[in-house]
Amino acid sequence: MTRKAAHARTGVVGRRGFLLGAAGGLVGLSGCGFGSSSNDGMSGMGGMGGASTGAGASSGPTIDAGPAPTGPVGARVTLRAGASTLELAGRRVETWAFNDSYFTEPVRLRAGERLVADLVNALSQETTVHWHGVALRNAMDGLPGMTQPPVAPGASFRYDFVAPHPGTYFFHPHVGTQGDRALLGALVVDDPHEPGGYDADVVVLLDDWLDGIDGRTPDTVLEALKSGGSSGMGGMSGMDSTTGMSGMSGMSGMSGMGGDSSPLGSADGGDVAYPLHLLNGHGGSDPTTIRLPRPGRVRLRLVNAAADTAYRVAVDQHVMRVTHADGWPVMPVDTDALVIGMGERYDVLVDVRDGAWQLYAAAEGKPGAVRAVLRTATSTAQAPPAPLRPAALDRRLLDDAALMPTDAARLGGGGGARQISVNLTGSMSAYDWGIGGAPYPAAPPLNLAHGERVRVRMMNHTTMWHPMHLHGHTFALVGSGVRRDTVRVRPMSVVAFDLVADNPGRWMLHCHNAYHLAAGMACDVTVA
Repeated sequence: MTRKAAHARTGVVGRRGFLLGAAGGLVGLSGCGFGSSSNDGMSGMGGMGGASTGAGASSGPTIDAGPAPTGPVGARVTLRAGASTLELAGRRVETWAFNDSYFTEPVRLRAGERLVADLVNALSQETTVHWHGVALRNAMDGLPGMTQPPVAPGASFRYDFVAPHPGTYFFHPHVGTQGDRALLGALVVDDPHEPGGYDADVVVLLDDWLDGIDGRTPDTVLEALKSGGSSGMGGMSGMDSTTGMSGMSGMSGMSGMGGDSSPLGSADGGDVAYPLHLLNGHGGSDPTTIRLPRPGRVRLRLVNAAADTAYRVAVDQHVMRVTHADGWPVMPVDTDALVIGMGERYDVLVDVRDGAWQLYAAAEGKPGAVRAVLRTATSTAQAPPAPLRPAALDRRLLDDAALMPTDAARLGGGGGARQISVNLTGSMSAYDWGIGGAPYPAAPPLNLAHGERVRVRMMNHTTMWHPMHLHGHTFALVGSGVRRDTVRVRPMSVVAFDLVADNPGRWMLHCHNAYHLAAGMACDVTVA
């Protein structure tokens, strides 16, 4: 078979494609000006504590945003954020969404091209869009009150930036708990020089869901967590049939529930129980079918866009070959299963045999699961019955420490490195997550000189795990050298990474658990 890296129809839109709205129509530009917003206030909090708290970002030096980008535009999209009624797993839910839909089609362009995205705010509160993992210019990073004024209700803002590096990314708001709704989507930056070597290219977007299901909203869950009342672990009576205890990661072989045996380092997978888990907008009881033109090699771009859930992922009776982590290439490693934390991305290759096969994602350390069906066009096989938990989940699990970067992905900027310590603090009982003993914006900042190389030691003094994400940069994990922008820090443990501060601006380091972030686990990172 001749492999031409064709894109499978599910989860893919052409490089010059537009983002699709709810009715499948093309959504054009709104015509708002570049880099501007009709809201002049700076009342956002860099993503913390709700959209209209009135708290400002911490003070810091003025950063030159640089000139407006020039060059070819690879994608133009409009994102209208507003209240919407969606059909999810057979349920009608009232929520907030972009363009009245739960996006499963990625925005797609080539490395070096511009993305022009108009955000139109039809919500009742301020919002922004953060382009997760992209080393873009600072003014486009989507941090309210820090890199831009929050976009007020009825206002709009144009994001216009060059996507410099190929990879798998996603986008979401950076205000309060808005990220635990349908305000999200995938972003794929193609490498024009990549040889391909696969027959289909499919985005797999994983998400946890509670809004509009059982009377809870993300905001009420946060308030309950902060008040010390219900931790949000109730409300399971409305659970999707595939996400019940039979789909629980760890019920067979105890994977994912065994404390230190878990890749999370804890039997506690998160703070919130979700009645529904989604894969490309579908629940486990109505799985999406990823149709492949023939048996062959498929590239799966795994994106964890969830608020509070890590997932253990496997393809039944198939091996996954990991080729990229957070968009950066690694030396290929074969595995039966992997765990992906919130904000993380993995690209894997799977040689799919003729038939219908489960792509399965089990919530790690908590109840719940979701699946899709990989089906070749030539197959007449019945879809696997649900729930059917693949044995592969309990076999060979990816050891992230075994990943090694390719030569092209190694971090440059050699020489001596200043040592910096970042202390992750807080507890479930007080729900006082912070950095250095204080919540954002009082957390001690990181002040770096432009071009400086530093070694950061993140010390987790809490009994929870934290997926820590850095804006505007990637870092190299000490020991392996793998490039990441998001890394899991296990309870009572240390993760060290090297960072070259090569992107000037005011950025943020924060936990990508949406509720830990909303409680304050974040700090400013200034590069000047």
